[in-house]
Amino acid sequence: MTLATKATTLLELHVLGNPVILPTVWDAWSANLAVSAGFTALTVGSHPVSDSIGKPDNEGITFDELLTRIRQITAAVDVPISVDIESGYGEDPKRLIEGLIDAGAVGLNIEDTVHSEGGRLREAQEHADFVGALRAASDATDVHVVINARTDLFVKQIGDENDRVDRAIARLKLAAAAGADVLYPVGFHSDDDQKRLTAELPLPVNAIGHPVKNSKSALAQLGVGRVSFGPIFQMVLAERANEVLADWA
Repeated sequence: MTLATKATTLLELHVLGNPVILPTVWDAWSANLAVSAGFTALTVGSHPVSDSIGKPDNEGITFDELLTRIRQITAAVDVPISVDIESGYGEDPKRLIEGLIDAGAVGLNIEDTVHSEGGRLREAQEHADFVGALRAASDATDVHVVINARTDLFVKQIGDENDRVDRAIARLKLAAAAGADVLYPVGFHSDDDQKRLTAELPLPVNAIGHPVKNSKSALAQLGVGRVSFGPIFQMVLAERANEVLADWA
């Protein structure tokens, strides 16, 4: 497939009630593992990539270091790849889009925590404007990069819990209007909150899933359009590895 076709394919996989499952991988080995298991698209997580090269999450790596890993993955598997670019590594949106496309990726996650500025949360419109700049940069190419706009309101527990869902919905609606394709209120939610998010947001919603404790069918019933694992898949594999190695230590 061409990159343009891969991008279209990735977007079309987002179906409400039948979510696309994008295992979160970090290198060529884990990508091949997921594709061999039958998955037809993948996402690359910043946390597991950082772990795999001995650096911390939250932009402990550079964009160039991430691109090196993306090229290794896209050389190993021929499926659509979305990439967690954290808050953008301080890079210009045009360079972010062009770098990802050059490395063979067709999607991205962009979060509203600015790690290079003390971990502050972008203002709602500020984040939407960044999403809009990424969309404009993508539109200047022949690849419709699938933009997954993420908010960290829940994982950082910002503000009053009583209106957090309302604020997340308002924030993500601005991102949708700016050109996002998918919306990601990252965190583990109650069923009621998840249903509100999927019902009131205008685009497919990305839910984080635990690869052992959650199920596709349960998340499908909540109306999500996409499921990824964040760093949890890598953590589960580490737990299993420790069990295998324990008797040999």
